[in-house]
Amino acid sequence: MEQTAHLWLFFVLVFGVVILPGLDMAFVLASSLVGGRKAGLSAVAGIIAGGACHVAVGATGVAVLLKVVPSAFNALLWIGALYVAWIGVSLLRSGGGFSAAPLSDKQSHLATFRRGALTNLLNPKAYLFMLAVFPQFVRPEYGPIWLQGLVLGAIIALTQGAVYGVIALVADRARGWLESNPSANIAVARLVGCLMMLAAVVTVFEGWRGA
Repeated sequence: MEQTAHLWLFFVLVFGVVILPGLDMAFVLASSLVGGRKAGLSAVAGIIAGGACHVAVGATGVAVLLKVVPSAFNALLWIGALYVAWIGVSLLRSGGGFSAAPLSDKQSHLATFRRGALTNLLNPKAYLFMLAVFPQFVRPEYGPIWLQGLVLGAIIALTQGAVYGVIALVADRARGWLESNPSANIAVARLVGCLMMLAAVVTVFEGWRGA
């Protein structure tokens, strides 16, 4: 396979993974609805940073640890699912729906960025992708491994930025309407909370089924 076709195939696979609803998408949606566009984009940036860490781990072969020690993967699966479920429960317990006050403090955006990175780093699907798919696209005949990792990482980052960025912007537009409709605000907050809890449950179930 030519290198160009090789990269296009990788992009298609990455897009297919990113576009599927999951922990990262749920976090971006919740962040944008709660804190507005800047919060949503901060979450996207955090997820991209987490993805970059996954690429660095995959390219250096450290991900082999998860094959050698399966319990490490199970621990990440449970921690990631519980973390997202906790965010979902927080939304369900919020009597006022999504906050009307946008995030304006740099520290708040930094906190959202860190939570986005943590969400991605604790996402077991990312580890599965790096273990099962990523190594197949790193080939010695295509040049230095570090350079291939950089190119593949850029494809992942751009895809995440495009898909999750659109979700953040759309959610921010919806937020304006929700602020003027308190009852709908509360209902959507609870719906998003339920979706985040569902994403956590599905993540655990898929991990258990694949065990």
